[in-house]
Amino acid sequence: MLNFSNIQTVSDDTPNIKVIGVGGGGGNAINRMIELDVRGVEFISANTDLQDLRKSNASLKLQLGADSTRGLGAGAKPEIGQTAALESIDQVRDTIQGADMVFITA
Repeated sequence: MLNFSNIQTVSDDTPNIKVIGVGGGGGNAINRMIELDVRGVEFISANTDLQDLRKSNASLKLQLGADSTRGLGAGAKPEIGQTAALESIDQVRDTIQGADMVFITA
């Protein structure tokens, strides 16, 4: 006979899932997910390009490297993007705080 007395109940807490779209491509990807009515996740757009960031439908928008890029794009130069991300590292950490899962699309 099977003994089920030691089985623990599984919590039905909904996980805190965040999807971050980085740059123009990532922003386009999350805009598409929002259009498709993907639910159960928080969408975040992160970009150095302030003009492109304003086009995002994400619930949270994070401007990367406001001082170093002055709101302009990184020009597909990884070193500029890295500098901008490091400049904004505290904001990025605050944004993902408490998440159970984070997906990044770029």
